[in-house]
Amino acid sequence: MTSRKRRLAAVATACTASLGLAACASSTGTTTGTSSSSGTAVKGGTLNMLGVGDVDYMDPNLSYYSGGYLALRLWSRQLFTYPAIKDQVTKAAPDLATAIPTEGNGISADGKTYTFTIRDGAKWDTSPARQVTAQDFVRGVKRTCNPVQPFGGLPDYQDLIVGFQPFCDGFAKVAKTPAAIAAYVEKTPVAGLTAKDDTTVVFTLTHPASYFVDMLTLPSFSPAPKEYDAYLPASPELAQHTISDGPYKIDSYTPTKNITFSRNPAWDPSTDPIRKAYVDKVVVNETVSQDSVQQQLQTGTPSADMAFDTFPPPSQLAALIAKKDPLLNLGEGSSNNPYLVYNTVSPSNNKALQKKEVRQALSFALNRTNIIQVLGGPKVNPPLTHVLPSNVVGGEQDFDLYPNDPAKAKSLLAAAGYPNGLTLKMLYRNASEGQSKAFQTVQQDLSKVGIKVVGVPSPNADFYTKYLQVPTVAQRGVWDIAIAGWGADWYGNAALSFFKPLYFGKAAYPPIGSNFGFYDSPTTNALIEEASTAKTEEQARVLWAKADHQVMDDAIFFPITNPITANYRAAQLMNAVYIPAFQQFDPANVWLASGKQGG
Repeated sequence: MTSRKRRLAAVATACTASLGLAACASSTGTTTGTSSSSGTAVKGGTLNMLGVGDVDYMDPNLSYYSGGYLALRLWSRQLFTYPAIKDQVTKAAPDLATAIPTEGNGISADGKTYTFTIRDGAKWDTSPARQVTAQDFVRGVKRTCNPVQPFGGLPDYQDLIVGFQPFCDGFAKVAKTPAAIAAYVEKTPVAGLTAKDDTTVVFTLTHPASYFVDMLTLPSFSPAPKEYDAYLPASPELAQHTISDGPYKIDSYTPTKNITFSRNPAWDPSTDPIRKAYVDKVVVNETVSQDSVQQQLQTGTPSADMAFDTFPPPSQLAALIAKKDPLLNLGEGSSNNPYLVYNTVSPSNNKALQKKEVRQALSFALNRTNIIQVLGGPKVNPPLTHVLPSNVVGGEQDFDLYPNDPAKAKSLLAAAGYPNGLTLKMLYRNASEGQSKAFQTVQQDLSKVGIKVVGVPSPNADFYTKYLQVPTVAQRGVWDIAIAGWGADWYGNAALSFFKPLYFGKAAYPPIGSNFGFYDSPTTNALIEEASTAKTEEQARVLWAKADHQVMDDAIFFPITNPITANYRAAQLMNAVYIPAFQQFDPANVWLASGKQGG
């Protein structure tokens, strides 16, 4: 889905058919392939994107899925975002903000107050067009904890902004109607979130946070126009009445079918240092299979320029890598994606997954090497055996509490009261070759210790929105194991974004957070709280490492890989710069070769 962006709303590796939750895999650049950025930029034409899934929500403040982030790049702007510049794709750069703040120039001496100025001339596509204001930012951030569909990364900042936690607590009690929600947002102040004037927005934090500017790259911090008050957040109605402040606007959107973008006449390129918007139109076809997308990109089909919400099939990766195909890009990662999450509130098997010994047995029974092989092999899926991947800057240590040991697994199952095994239901996205094969591999591995695994296949578009983000689905035991994915919500000191949304007890239960297994450990919660408020980064690293060991000891999930993300492009796609937050090339900065302008 993580980054960020950010949740990886699907397994966003070289092995999947759909991108991850918002938490997206980070990258330090490109390990192979080329961006083909040489030559003179060509303006015009239609960029055709082919995919297998949809955005989660066509709502900037609530989307937490890398497929959603990819679409948002075209029509929504933030205070800061990632530029399509080689070696800078994980460095926050000013977007709607005029500058990166520093102490004494935007950041107070105590490190708790951040003041930002909004670019003059950045406008909404309204009639007439009007300036994006500080009030729009305040409205947007407030919307993220609405009672209908809160943002999945709320635990990252809910208790960081002064007064935001009580604001959100009160919001949860508001009637789920547009009028009630709008009234609460407009009339209820947040002390740490204010519009000083029309172009100045001020954030006041409960404690210093060196990562705050990086956190502001999250689309949840996007401005929201006042017109959104007329619709329920994340609703289908809002998705049909979007208002753009980016280079493109949404002309049509049919969920799970297609999205069409055209130029936004209110957008002034002089106010946007991030997006060049070379093409005139963008068409997203969401109905293509993973294999067909790859075939069309490789064979030069005129209506196929780049992928949307999908990756090269794992079975084809080895050959592409072996021949050093210049159209294949491998972006280094910093994610935990995919992983298997255990549903601790499932009533199945007399609540077996509530027992740590059963979850530990599963982890000993699973063979990580076998799963990695069907995901494309270890070259693109280096093994990961704990919470924090590399490059997160915050406590990552290499350890493995669960080396494959079927005998140990059987012993633990017997001790827990299941000497004859049990039956578990596994949720996975069947449009993905990688996920389908991973499901089959898990079936085979667990059958060796007497566990039967039954598949619960899901369309990509439903996986999070209709399964993992809906608590009652887990509580009914619709699934017992699920294949999810996660990456840093931002880049830099981002360990917090792996722990607070995923493992911070009740505060991270969906839909507010992404604690899909409903894990709640007082010990882990205390470590996360202490680490997130540590006075120094060194103190934080020690505490994050302890939290990592505690989560793994409790066996709430089974990590598999910190993958390298594979993306393939058509030969005519130029300036294809990989942005890890989207797990794809930046569609707002590509151009099409002359004479191959699509249609």
